[in-house]
Amino acid sequence: MRQMSGHVVSGPGGGYTRPSRQINVVLRSQELAHASSSSSAPALEPASMPSAAPLPAADHYADIQKDLEPMIGMDNVKALVYEVYALLYVSRMRTEAGLSGGSQVYHMIFKGNPGTGKTTIARIVAKLFQKMGVLSKGHLIEVERADLVGEYIGHTAQKTRDLVRKAMGGVLFVDEAYSLARGGEKDFGKEAIDTLVKAMEDHRNQFVLILAGYPLEIEQFLMTNPGLPSRFPIQVEFPDYSVEQLLQIGESMAKERDYVMLPQTVFKLRQLLMQEKQNEMFSFSNARFVRNTIEKAIRHQAVRLIGQYTNAVPGRQELMTIRPEDIKG
Repeated sequence: MRQMSGHVVSGPGGGYTRPSRQINVVLRSQELAHASSSSSAPALEPASMPSAAPLPAADHYADIQKDLEPMIGMDNVKALVYEVYALLYVSRMRTEAGLSGGSQVYHMIFKGNPGTGKTTIARIVAKLFQKMGVLSKGHLIEVERADLVGEYIGHTAQKTRDLVRKAMGGVLFVDEAYSLARGGEKDFGKEAIDTLVKAMEDHRNQFVLILAGYPLEIEQFLMTNPGLPSRFPIQVEFPDYSVEQLLQIGESMAKERDYVMLPQTVFKLRQLLMQEKQNEMFSFSNARFVRNTIEKAIRHQAVRLIGQYTNAVPGRQELMTIRPEDIKG
């Protein structure tokens, strides 16, 4: 007996495994014995096997997974990226099977504080869309209010249209998007919003628009235009990192630069992170703060080594080591 399992798409709960295609052949000993003893039994012709629709030649998610795996935490974000991939993959299979593939809208809202990985994920999403054939180029155009808003009537619309044109075939990522609605009715920011909305209609599926910013401010921004929320069916929360996750990020950043932190250094960094998170509850910059702290520590280490080794060259291990005194608030 032959049995086809079809396409198996195991979700993030199973470890973000990629879709696979399997055909399991099960030969029961009794059936095999019966077939060999009966010459009149009809042979199973290849033509009687159900035909399989061709799949994408490359395993696109494996490449995306390489970008996602090193990222600390962000389980919900990784799950969403996988959902988008699965949707695109199954949509292609449906089309090949003669079914309606559907017309999906992929414009997104990213809600999160600074340093929570929004821009990095936007780049990965752009890459995924390009690999799966949704976008022709897969590049990322990152802009903010100053890039969109002009100085006189009509200038904003032109600037915004030019940026949309540059984003064609890729992703237009608007950081701190809520700032476009801060000036009221007479502010040119409203003109930028209207131009973006029109571009989403005129150039459907030709580019993806991602609006990003602080969670509360983004929610207020969406309320300024009743038609906005429905135009962004995918909304993603980027939670703040825990202290332990930030420590992992810090050690990873140091390792990438061929530095190591002593246990006492890690302890001091933990104390600094706890204090900073408490003092800057609403403006803590997460991984950005860690990166700045590590880079500052590397500079302090360089100054310390030059002062300690005026007539000698420090050893390899000393050149790599970040000590507690190198970490400063």
